[in-house]
Amino acid sequence: MNTKRVRGERRKWARLPLAIPVFVRSRDDKGKECLEFATALNVSAGGMLVAVRRVLRPSAAISLEIPSAPLAALTALPRASRNLRAKALRMTHAEGYHLLGLKFLRPLLNSHPLHGTRRRKVSSAV
Repeated sequence: MNTKRVRGERRKWARLPLAIPVFVRSRDDKGKECLEFATALNVSAGGMLVAVRRVLRPSAAISLEIPSAPLAALTALPRASRNLRAKALRMTHAEGYHLLGLKFLRPLLNSHPLHGTRRRKVSSAV
């Protein structure tokens, strides 16, 4: 195993390469609320990468809303996160859009991260 690569990996959760439409709500430098329809390019339990048109300041507070069909509200489907709060960590500029790296304020999962400590069984019932 390449230990150099393992040490360089800073992500706690695996990323899923999904293209998901998302509304990005934030505030500009003057405090005015901004709303943009954007696309999430990948998602993990800890954050997402979003392609946006507007430049956002570093560490900006972001509110995300994932649109869903009205059917989900009417039926007894399992509860899923639609509104998420996040913080901007980084922004990469590209032609015509910006890639915004976001960290969720609360991870989506309550399970263990990808590279965390593993729980061991302490005793046996036998």
